[in-house]
Amino acid sequence: MAELMPDIDLREAVRTRYAAAAKASEGCCGASELSLGCGNPTAVAELHEGETVLDLGSGGGADVLLSARRVGPTGRVYGLDMTDEMLARARANAEQAGVANVDWLKGYIEEVPLPDSSVDVIISNCVINLSADKPKVMRESLRVLRPGGRFAVSDVIADPEMDDETRSDIAQWTGCIAGALTREEFETALGAAGFGDVEIRETHRVREHASSAIIRARKPA
Repeated sequence: MAELMPDIDLREAVRTRYAAAAKASEGCCGASELSLGCGNPTAVAELHEGETVLDLGSGGGADVLLSARRVGPTGRVYGLDMTDEMLARARANAEQAGVANVDWLKGYIEEVPLPDSSVDVIISNCVINLSADKPKVMRESLRVLRPGGRFAVSDVIADPEMDDETRSDIAQWTGCIAGALTREEFETALGAAGFGDVEIRETHRVREHASSAIIRARKPA
């Protein structure tokens, strides 16, 4: 697993990068007006009417708004982000779209401000790779999921041969590359946290050393 950078330094670098992105609509691995992600986790999350969903690192809110429509008025979606600028943008987007069954939470994906067993599905779009403590993200995800709950995220998967120079470059890290886990590392981290039914499917190349992938797992019932 890649060597961890100091948590506070990395968080500040990521916060600064994505605060600016909130104003400039600049993305990590391919930008749009609402999303700064690298994939479409809502397409594989198999959301159902009435479910409760948590989006880790919700950015401008694109995946939250899509999920809110899929779970319907009896469901609920939480968007978690650490950046004030992104949360403000997300609230404005939700208001403009007329979507009411959402809640925006300020916090860290390593310290989710929700109680145990409170959500049915976790989604995330090119965010987990930015964390300096990915095993803690996996443990927190398992904690807040209900038994049988689903983990369905898009993220960056690093090639095993990624060089040390890329790994140590903080600019590359905040650009979604240096912090990415390999497929084996992601599988190991999910298993160590307690997840089962782990499935990782690469979808397309995003950089010389990395691919976008759909990662799915389930909390044991």
